[in-house]
Amino acid sequence: MFSLEQKTAIITGGGSGIGRAIATLFAKQGADVMIWDIDQQAVGKTLDEIKKSGGEAEFQECDVSRQDVVKKNMNEFLRKKKELNILVNNAGIAHVGNAENTSEADFDRLFQINIKGMYNCLHEAIPHMKQKGGAVVNMASAAATVGISDRFAYSMTKAAVVGMTLSVAKDYVSSNIRCNCISPGRVHTPFVDGFIAKNYPGKEKEMFEKLSKTQPIGRMGRPEEIASLALYLCSDEAAFVTGCDYPIDGGYIRLNS
Repeated sequence: MFSLEQKTAIITGGGSGIGRAIATLFAKQGADVMIWDIDQQAVGKTLDEIKKSGGEAEFQECDVSRQDVVKKNMNEFLRKKKELNILVNNAGIAHVGNAENTSEADFDRLFQINIKGMYNCLHEAIPHMKQKGGAVVNMASAAATVGISDRFAYSMTKAAVVGMTLSVAKDYVSSNIRCNCISPGRVHTPFVDGFIAKNYPGKEKEMFEKLSKTQPIGRMGRPEEIASLALYLCSDEAAFVTGCDYPIDGGYIRLNS
């Protein structure tokens, strides 16, 4: 079950965290993986992990916020792979701030990457997926549906991800393109470690435990757990699933409401 043999996949933001876990798992399950990221050094570590697990993957440097770059990369990918079966829109950035202290520059930066970047990838992928169908997974967040302090711009972008997911699922269901999104709660990634170190120096352990307990299940998620859900949604076992937002949050959304 959950084999991705004979399938090609593009995974954006595969250099670290959730994206790295998804790329590694998909390659392990037989997918021919292409990673789009701007951090070549980070992707190198992902490729090493994939090789150790017996999978195969390649890398194209890609700034998803630039449609010309995404278009060029997609054309190069299709010349080599001939078709695209899976797109995982994982690339994104976080931000801490409310409506007052979020600068225009930061707001625009989040829009360009988290919203326009996803649009760019959908815009270039869908015309090719329409030929034989395919699966799209977009990375949203629990912040799309639950009010979280100091996540004004970030929450805005992730709510847009849910909206884009539903729209694509509706518009292309007759083309056999399935589109779903995943809404993680707090996941232990390098961003979390960096955030704690920057804002709570000397109190890293204490703050890590405090943030972990904001999930009713009592801990943060692991990138590998998010990857497992993405694998299901992109596999043939999920052939009857489209237009859904999947919380994977240790009970954060439902049990805190």
